[in-house]
Amino acid sequence: MTRTVFAAVTAAAVAIGICAAAAQEDPIKARKALMKANGDQAKIATAMVKGETPFDLAAAQKVFTTFQDAAAKMPSLFPDNSKTGGDTAAKPEIWTNMDDVKKRFAKFGEDAKAAQASVKDLDTFKAAIGNIGKNDCGGCHEQYRVKKS
Repeated sequence: MTRTVFAAVTAAAVAIGICAAAAQEDPIKARKALMKANGDQAKIATAMVKGETPFDLAAAQKVFTTFQDAAAKMPSLFPDNSKTGGDTAAKPEIWTNMDDVKKRFAKFGEDAKAAQASVKDLDTFKAAIGNIGKNDCGGCHEQYRVKKS
């Protein structure tokens, strides 16, 4: 039993290390993957808000978990060697305003965590997702993301 637990813990540690190393090798790809996951969850949230799909508390919780994960990982994915290439949509201002960027991701994570704790129904979900979309996602994208034409 102890060997099995040790093997599982070791395998998980190695997998985490490999993921972290891969993110540092290609931070643009890692950023895009996290933002795609956020976008996928935002689509699910929007469908619930618009009434296109029924409200599902478990799905709402997953939205906020995904947002928290991205908020925790994103600040480390802007090393100097990732300013260009890889079809990045990051504006150069990110690297000159990194303290602001880190604060924004911290707030995004805090807001998602608070929403996860407080959302109980469609009405509270609508309010929480609206605030996060406007204040966190929209504000950061407006300031630091290149607009696609």
